Amino acid sequence: MSKSITFIGNGKMALALAKGLCETHTIEVIGRSMSAIEKFEQALNTHVKKALYSSADITDKTIILCVKPANLKEIAPLLKGKAEVLYSVLAGTTLEALKSIDARYYCRTMPNLAAEAGASMTSLVGDQEISNQAIALFDSIGQTLWLGSEKELDIATALAGSGPAYLALIAEALCDGAVREGLKRDDAMVLMRGLFEGFGKLIQTTHPALLKDNVMSPGGTTAAGYGAMEKGKVREGCMEAIHAAYTRAKEMK
Repeated sequence: MSKSITFIGNGKMALALAKGLCETHTIEVIGRSMSAIEKFEQALNTHVKKALYSSADITDKTIILCVKPANLKEIAPLLKGKAEVLYSVLAGTTLEALKSIDARYYCRTMPNLAAEAGASMTSLVGDQEISNQAIALFDSIGQTLWLGSEKELDIATALAGSGPAYLALIAEALCDGAVREGLKRDDAMVLMRGLFEGFGKLIQTTHPALLKDNVMSPGGTTAAGYGAMEKGKVREGCMEAIHAAYTRAKEMK
């Protein structure tokens, strides 16, 4: 018999996580409108149990909270009962703030949209008693890292949580560059996808500085392109993106 997971909220992250978990768990969704939950069910292509905030009972359930951080104060008083575990994907929302929803144990998590492909990089922090349980749950949708503090989780949010958006920008920009030089768009996309797939495997075992050195021969094409990226302050831009996202996470508390 499969385990049960209850999602509070039915947005993009909830759907991504549900896609990764639906083969091993029965899914319940608690939301604001039944029509929105039914659209979620259609996108998931799997039957889900449904409930509205106004009638939801979370007693003894394993919850994944996926609402917008600003909506927590509105939704929390509507939920009846005491959950067994409350996992939250709300950026910048502290463990203390999560206690507005009654539960035995609390855990902040930051997966990313690759969860739907079983390839999320998820950071976690919370009650140590459930660390093994939390890691096992989120290992089912990719890789996990249990961190030692909420500050570290906010930094991890800036890196791995927001990271797919940064990499998408780089991927799109590389394709645009190839098209500008005369390559067909479809061919550029095929090459970019192959590049990212291969790089994803190499980076698992090789330090990025070594990867760069291994492909950059003196006076070659890579050295010329790399110099252009440094001139364009790509490195500084990436570091500033982490700083800005981390700063924003702190502001949301």
